[in-house]
Amino acid sequence: MMGMIGVKRVLEFLKREVVMTVSAVMALGSMLLAPPDAGYAEYVDWDVIMLLFSLMAVVGALKKCAVFDVISAALLRRGGDLRRLGLLLTLACFCVSMVVTNDVALITFVPLTVGMLSGAGAGSLIYVVTLETIAANLGSMATPIGNPQNLYLYSRYSMSGGEFAAAVMPIAGLSLMLLLAACLPIRRKKLAVPPTTPVRLPAFRFCVYLALLTLCILSVFRVVPKYACCAAVAAALLIMERRAIMEVDYALLVTFICFFVFVGNISRLEGVSGFISGAVGGRELEAGILASQVISNVPAALMLSGFTENAAALMRGVNIGGLGTLVASLASLISFKAYNKAPGARPGRYIACFTGVNAAFLAVIYVFARLI
Repeated sequence: MMGMIGVKRVLEFLKREVVMTVSAVMALGSMLLAPPDAGYAEYVDWDVIMLLFSLMAVVGALKKCAVFDVISAALLRRGGDLRRLGLLLTLACFCVSMVVTNDVALITFVPLTVGMLSGAGAGSLIYVVTLETIAANLGSMATPIGNPQNLYLYSRYSMSGGEFAAAVMPIAGLSLMLLLAACLPIRRKKLAVPPTTPVRLPAFRFCVYLALLTLCILSVFRVVPKYACCAAVAAALLIMERRAIMEVDYALLVTFICFFVFVGNISRLEGVSGFISGAVGGRELEAGILASQVISNVPAALMLSGFTENAAALMRGVNIGGLGTLVASLASLISFKAYNKAPGARPGRYIACFTGVNAAFLAVIYVFARLI
């Protein structure tokens, strides 16, 4: 009986972490084609794994420190009507995602939006949540720490700050202008903003966590060694906030390791590697966008990076590729799940609106990316 319960839990976990499961199957399958040997030791980019772990742990600690509760309360106090609040929430997702990733921005602001706008009409709620999701996915492209694919590609290609900015900042700037324009159709309906309870930050813990985040950023820009940063974050949080260590998305780390193994093995198969390199070469932008629509942009970045050296085009492709289908960026599923908890949620209408608005953004930004 206990064994059956254990198997059931494992199956539920694998179903819940479908991307990790698929990546593990792909890695194991590739091992049949390229049996394990000493070369496997060079596959995994442990610098990226340590940085991801450090950033996720510190952001988790900041969440428990009520930082995002303070930001949310400030937004609510400044929202007078539906359009203004929608604009503020969209801008918050765009800006916050640059520092704490698109996932955290959506986990923070979408449930707040659902609670605030449930009485504003299904269309208004769906549209605002859609804009928040697009904002988080596009805003996160503006920094190396905004999303996992940026962190990986920035490290994988040893990009400089200038190279990174040249690749993504023009698109991020256009994205912001498009988002501001997209907020204009929101109705100027008056909202009854509920009173908020004052939230006080634990000053000492907040300062420590902010210092750790600064350490992570310095490590990303190669000022502080990755292992030193990881060790400092782990030691500090084991003392001050163990739950942040326990709640790190370890499935994402395993996913990265599995894709490292898969790409490493496929790269050793000359015929397959040559075919993929020929298909991707010169079409990194399109390859990144199309692959993201099917397998999401983080796995797309990991897979395609093994077959091209055009870092800028690939980075644009997988970041723009976060637009489009609901699975193009896994962060988008956070918004969908949060919306489905709203009273009277209409999943079909949400998917239709989400897909349509995303397609419009994708078309405009793709054309601009081709021009630059």
